Amino acid sequence: MADDKKEPESQPETPNVLDPVDSAPDEPKAKKSSGGKLLLLLVGIVVVAFVIVLAGTEYFANRGSDSVATSSGPSVGGPFTLVNHDGETVTEKDFMGGYMLVFFGYTYCPDVCPTALSDMAAVMDMLGDEKAQKVTPVFISVDPGRDTPEHLAEYVSFFHPKTVGLTGTEEQIKAVAREYRVYYRLNEPAGDDPQDYLVDHTSIIYLMGPDGKLVTHFSHGTDPKAMAERIGQLL
Repeated sequence: MADDKKEPESQPETPNVLDPVDSAPDEPKAKKSSGGKLLLLLVGIVVVAFVIVLAGTEYFANRGSDSVATSSGPSVGGPFTLVNHDGETVTEKDFMGGYMLVFFGYTYCPDVCPTALSDMAAVMDMLGDEKAQKVTPVFISVDPGRDTPEHLAEYVSFFHPKTVGLTGTEEQIKAVAREYRVYYRLNEPAGDDPQDYLVDHTSIIYLMGPDGKLVTHFSHGTDPKAMAERIGQLL
């Protein structure tokens, strides 16, 4: 008898869920996307590094500048009318054509002022006769109440013979201090004597050019030899 049983139709094989899924066709696309992001990241890092180096170079170049004022900053120096230690009225025009080595202070100053003027005298000696002839050391008093022309004349005689002492009225001193961006303040008398007081003031030495404009400056305590070398290069 013929067997009426039919062979079961073949069923499609059910994939095993544990079998790894073949994602090979998608890999090239994923790698391409990742590679692009990495390239952009590297380019960004290089650009940022370049900007940092450029900014740092400009910063330290600016720090190396000797000048107190820049093209975008406040100017130093300007017109003034004062009285010299010979009692003569002078202005900034009387010093035009030569260099001025300027210091603001007062004759009763216990240490800073005599040190600065001594350093300026040493610089003049180190420059030699030829270059020293181009420079005038100038001492401007910020204590006009006590620093009369007569008193200034005696005081500056203790330093370099070319030193010029300048004083004036309170308003004239205020005006020249503003031009040079100099700070000063008279303190209260230490005792019963109203003439016994100290004066706080800026202690910078300015080198002004033949045109009356700032060339360079030196902070208090700068070695006179270093000052002379620098000024000698600029003359």
